[in-house]
Amino acid sequence: MSAPPQPAPQPAPQPAPPPASVRPRRRFRPTAPLRAAGEMTQLAAGTVRDTFRRPFQWRELIEQFWFVASVTILPAALVSIPFGAVIALQVGSLAQQLGAQSFTGGASVLAVIQQASPLIVALLIAGAGGSAICADLGSRKIREELDAMEVMGVSPVQRLVVPRVLATMLVAVLLNGLVSVVGTAGGYVFNVMLQHGTPGAYLSSFSALAQLPDLYISEIKALVFGFIAGITAAHRGLNPKGGPKGVGDAVNQSVVITFLLLFVVNVLLTAVYLHLVPQKGA
Repeated sequence: MSAPPQPAPQPAPQPAPPPASVRPRRRFRPTAPLRAAGEMTQLAAGTVRDTFRRPFQWRELIEQFWFVASVTILPAALVSIPFGAVIALQVGSLAQQLGAQSFTGGASVLAVIQQASPLIVALLIAGAGGSAICADLGSRKIREELDAMEVMGVSPVQRLVVPRVLATMLVAVLLNGLVSVVGTAGGYVFNVMLQHGTPGAYLSSFSALAQLPDLYISEIKALVFGFIAGITAAHRGLNPKGGPKGVGDAVNQSVVITFLLLFVVNVLLTAVYLHLVPQKGA
């Protein structure tokens, strides 16, 4: 007689996954920020080097310039009006308390040109243009387009990063002039209409305190801020982690990192300018 069939062995029960509260978290590496800073510096140096290599991507530069300008011109003009108005009202109120209302124009215009205008431009470029650049490069990275370019001998930095960084720099410089003019005009209108200031005193105080290097430092700040916004967006876009979700996280990180770097660099540039350039009327 044949032996009765043996029952199939049952698989061992799998342990239940631990709850979210006791799951091992990702370890924090203290050297990660330093490594990211080094990679960003290396990307910045590579971008400057590849800017002078041939062939130069003129078509890509024009397309990116038009895109960044189209998404930042109108918001920058609209934001600069309340910025100039708030600065003029605050400075005018303080000057009136001190009995120096005649210097309202010079103080408010200098604040707009030296500080507010470059920051407004940089924040809008980082929030609108920089986020789009980061998302575009990040999507190309997860689709392995950048790896395919490297296999074919095409440098992604020269082909994609350089035109985008130069576009953000050019737009920042040109847009800074627009914001300065609109912010100054808004401050003038609000000071004359709401605080009953004298148009002649507003303009005379501006000519007595302002000088041409104030415009130079404003444009230099805009140029540097545009470079920082472009490099930060490109760096985070080239290094996404975690697929499509990582691209979204990289966009958020690029905006936050750019904001932090802008304020730090603004303090350094302002301190150097005030130390090297003597103020008019001092």
